[in-house]
Amino acid sequence: MQALDAILSATPATDPWPARRQRTDELASRYPHAADILRLYRALIDPMTGAFHATPSPLVGEGQGGGSTDLAAFAVQHVLPGIIDATIAAGPPVLRDGVIALFASADLEGLMRRWLDGETLLPVETYLARTCVSPLLEALAQSPSPPVDPFHCPACGGLPQLSYHALSGEPLVSGPRYLLCSRCSQSWVFSRMTCASCGESNGTRLPIYQEADRFPHARVDGCATCRRYLLTFDLRRDSRAVPIVDELACLPLDLYARDQGFTKISPNLMGN
Repeated sequence: MQALDAILSATPATDPWPARRQRTDELASRYPHAADILRLYRALIDPMTGAFHATPSPLVGEGQGGGSTDLAAFAVQHVLPGIIDATIAAGPPVLRDGVIALFASADLEGLMRRWLDGETLLPVETYLARTCVSPLLEALAQSPSPPVDPFHCPACGGLPQLSYHALSGEPLVSGPRYLLCSRCSQSWVFSRMTCASCGESNGTRLPIYQEADRFPHARVDGCATCRRYLLTFDLRRDSRAVPIVDELACLPLDLYARDQGFTKISPNLMGN
């Protein structure tokens, strides 16, 4: 909970949502196989953006009474209605029905707190809690340096969602490798040839899979030791890429990795 307490007193982050919105529209026309997923994400961007911008004043300051409780209550009161509406409008029937059932019967604040505490939830519960709370965490997150544990986010303690190589300023050189948090979307530097789950660094134990024709800037980074994987994006190959959005379009890479017996370190917002 120390990481969560720190995040609640942090300075609000810069706005990442316009770039995500633009990239979602771009990829929806490029990748027909991901059109439904991106349509739902596009619908979620508006309430998540609203949550991001509305976060600071109700959650920061004296007399607010306690981090995770206030965060959960704020999410239910101010974010959840928009997420429900977007999911009903653009989500698949199974997800839509599951969200409606939760809204009608669940302890919603308790659900948000359980997600914040890292408890294992059903897929529809994870979806609902994550879409409501993650933009709040992102708005408040600031990463101390260096992290105590390289495998978890230094801002909130979350697991990595994906990794990416940033632009270096030199045409033939990849920039540093970063991990991006599955909870608050903050990034931190991580070793290049190292498993982001168990720390394996023997290159012969770190298989790479890629579909260069379809996804020239994306690949699967697997680990034969722990059988985990994540997707990695090289911004030098596509400088317009927004990794958190591009990952949603790379479902074929996820399916291939699963067929090889790998499990993703942390599924994305859509559960893939």
